[in-house]
Amino acid sequence: MELKTFRGGIHPPYQKEATAGKATEDISLPAEVVIPMQQHVGAPNSPTVSVGARVEAGQKIGATEAFVSAPVHSSVAGTVKAIEERKNFTGADVMCVVIGVDQNQPAKFTEKRDVGNLTPEQIREIAKEAGLVGLGGAAFPSSVKLSPPKDKPIDTVIINGCECEPFLTCDHRLMLERTEDLIAGLRLMMKAVGAKKGYIGVEANKMDAADKISAAVANEPDIEVVLLEVKYPEGAEKMLIDAITGRRVPPGKLPSEVGVLVQNVQTAVALFEAASTGKPVIERVITVTGPGIKTARNVKVKVGTPIAHVIEQCGGMIGAPGKVIMGGPMTGFAQKDLSASCVKGTSGILILTEEAVEQSEEQQCVGCDKCLDACAMFLTPNFIVKHAKRGQWELADKYGARDCFECGCCSYVCPARIQHVAYVRKTKAELAAASKK
Repeated sequence: MELKTFRGGIHPPYQKEATAGKATEDISLPAEVVIPMQQHVGAPNSPTVSVGARVEAGQKIGATEAFVSAPVHSSVAGTVKAIEERKNFTGADVMCVVIGVDQNQPAKFTEKRDVGNLTPEQIREIAKEAGLVGLGGAAFPSSVKLSPPKDKPIDTVIINGCECEPFLTCDHRLMLERTEDLIAGLRLMMKAVGAKKGYIGVEANKMDAADKISAAVANEPDIEVVLLEVKYPEGAEKMLIDAITGRRVPPGKLPSEVGVLVQNVQTAVALFEAASTGKPVIERVITVTGPGIKTARNVKVKVGTPIAHVIEQCGGMIGAPGKVIMGGPMTGFAQKDLSASCVKGTSGILILTEEAVEQSEEQQCVGCDKCLDACAMFLTPNFIVKHAKRGQWELADKYGARDCFECGCCSYVCPARIQHVAYVRKTKAELAAASKK
């Protein structure tokens, strides 16, 4: 069978064996959760509770009237201890609600209701009120994605089941453990945007998941499982659209330009949960793995749980870590402070040993053009870096800085060990700052 794919990309060691066969487990509650008011692309929320207030699991504690945003909810029952700025996983100071956790948590969101009669408007409102965002890591508000412009109708919804980032297996587990909920979430998305066709793209190294989903939709001609080549970044939005439909999203445009909506596996499951039980996004499944963790696991964590607590629940680290990353090794963020909390977009915690962390210094570009060959977006990473080093931000943008989605393929293949993504992020930050002046 020919596997679908896109041009470019890389084949890093995937290293998923440690957790691919491990079912999702619960972990104990931390003493407190730290819930940032912004866990999404768009406008930040303002706290809607005060210090000393009692809160329940699922209660809204942060909101805004902005269209591009997503409210946040308490992930636990407890008492608000503080409302203050704390460091988030990027190192930025973000307003947070700190909640002391009751050790006895009442059961909630246990009864399912029928979702078959929901209207598109009701589905969008449910996604908004649940604080649903892209749970693959992008964290774009789902209610906005489910509200495409009237002049750009959506005919196709794609669920990204690739999980092409090395080490991570939480989506793989959900495809196996929550198959029916995944399909139900996809159907809600299709109804919300009026799409007639749904695809679930799965890389060929997850045949157990592909087979199980295929069996579940065998009598549903409008939903199809598509097998994809095992390649990074196969699950990137524009790459996935190209591989499955053959449509190319123009530079600077959104998938709605070609009539497609893409969402992550966990996002689809969370939408069904919100619609069927009223449960907002207050927890998620993550993978805790790497050579530096004692017990690699797929675990369900409450939003706001400190990284240190999650690591402790997996047996702790093996010696001094070389690096702790929130997310995967290609697109994740290195962590200096393990008190930072897990958020909606946290897909994993990766602990690398000192031996596993490459320490080589950046060298001068040798002009090999490997970064051009690897770039799935047809950009010129070498020229972006050249102009970023000179502070020529507009020229760096001319060569595609703002079209880059920071997959890291260029850095991975670079013999000079140039960290292209760091220069792209700097360029984007400088351009954003200039636009505000």
